[in-house]
Amino acid sequence: GRGVGDPEKFPEVIQPLADVLGGAMGASRPVVDAGWLHRHLDDDRLLVFDSSWHMPATGRDGYREWLEAHIRGARFFDFDGRIRDPDSDLPHMLPNAERFGREMQRLGLKPDSLVVLYDTMGMYSSPRGWWMLRAMGFDNCALLDGGLPAWTTAGYELDGDVPPDEPAAGDFVARLNPGWVVDAQQVLAALDDGDIAVVDARPAERFRGQVDEPRAGLRRGHMPGAHNLPFAELFRDGRLLPTAELRERLAPLLEDRQRYIFSCGSGVTACILAFAAMRAGYDGLAVYDGSWCEWGLPGELPVVTG
Repeated sequence: GRGVGDPEKFPEVIQPLADVLGGAMGASRPVVDAGWLHRHLDDDRLLVFDSSWHMPATGRDGYREWLEAHIRGARFFDFDGRIRDPDSDLPHMLPNAERFGREMQRLGLKPDSLVVLYDTMGMYSSPRGWWMLRAMGFDNCALLDGGLPAWTTAGYELDGDVPPDEPAAGDFVARLNPGWVVDAQQVLAALDDGDIAVVDARPAERFRGQVDEPRAGLRRGHMPGAHNLPFAELFRDGRLLPTAELRERLAPLLEDRQRYIFSCGSGVTACILAFAAMRAGYDGLAVYDGSWCEWGLPGELPVVTG
């Protein structure tokens, strides 16, 4: 339900790490600023992941951009390529725990690591990496407030040196927390459950079915009973709104519910809503991984417009 715990704090597991980092985590927020990251870039337990991804129509390639310029030491969290279910026809679906764990070990992840994720857009695709880590049992992760634009605006340098392909292997063992992810049948049941809110992060005109989906072959519209909260409404000047304002935006949709399911086009911006809800003090959060790429396919899943 809502309001469990202090949204300003990391899970308790991070507290020893905060001490290792000289107490700088202080309030232990799940968001860190560029100054904090710059000061702690050389801490042994810190891992920085570039989780950039772009819609195919943009022509941008997150991996190629990471190769050219990144925060020093940052490794590429490739959820669209390596860190996905290779057997699914849907884009970047969460892999099984074995595959996820193997990829995280390749990136050097250990149980006592602290991960900071960023992306080149600000806070667009990095929440996807955060959600994947949380769904696989790794809680010690934060997002860089304002992402790479905030880093460069603060005057900090970018690095063109690519870290070695095989860092010192981590020993993190992934275990799926099934509460963090739902499938189409669970969403279908949730739409008739008054204790569950289903919230769609797509822009309003896509939600209402006024325009075609950017991916060909998908129906227009939304799930019956779903709410719409376009992810862009949770930002101001490229930064996530302050916690109090997030609560104001989310409360009309989430109040009096016990569980919350977030959806979008392909499971990326839904994670922004999940992260914002966590910041606002909600738990019982889940992402519909297939999102509209699955629900919008021709078939029996109900779709409404307007």
